[in-house]
Amino acid sequence: MRLSLMLLAALLVGILAAPPATAQEPIPRCTTVEPLSGKIGTEIVVTGENLDKQYVAKLYLTDGKNDIEMVIREQGATTLKSVIPKGAKPGIRYRLMILTRGKEPKLIEQPVRFEVEE
Repeated sequence: MRLSLMLLAALLVGILAAPPATAQEPIPRCTTVEPLSGKIGTEIVVTGENLDKQYVAKLYLTDGKNDIEMVIREQGATTLKSVIPKGAKPGIRYRLMILTRGKEPKLIEQPVRFEVEE
C-alpha cells in the first residue's frame, strides 16, 4: 500500500510539473494556382486553407535557390491574389512559398507550381 501511495504521488508530481499543452497555430496550405502558367504581370489566384492575414505574411516564387517576393493584392481565408513580378525568369517552373506569421515565422514551400512564359 505504501508503494502504491508513493507511485501515485510521483505520478501526480510528474503531471503537475509538466508544461501546459499549447494549441498549435493552423498551418497555411496552398492547393491550387490558376492559371498554371503565364507571363510577367499575369494575375494568379491561389486557393487553399488558412491563407488569411492572420497566418500568411508574404508570398514568394522560388526555384529552390532564388526567392522572388510577390505582392499580395487580395487575401482571404481560402484565396490569395497576386501578380507575377518582374524578377521572375521566363522558362522556369517555380514553386509557391509562404512566410507564416506568429511567434516563430516559417518559410513553407507549397506543392503548387507556376511556370513563367516568355
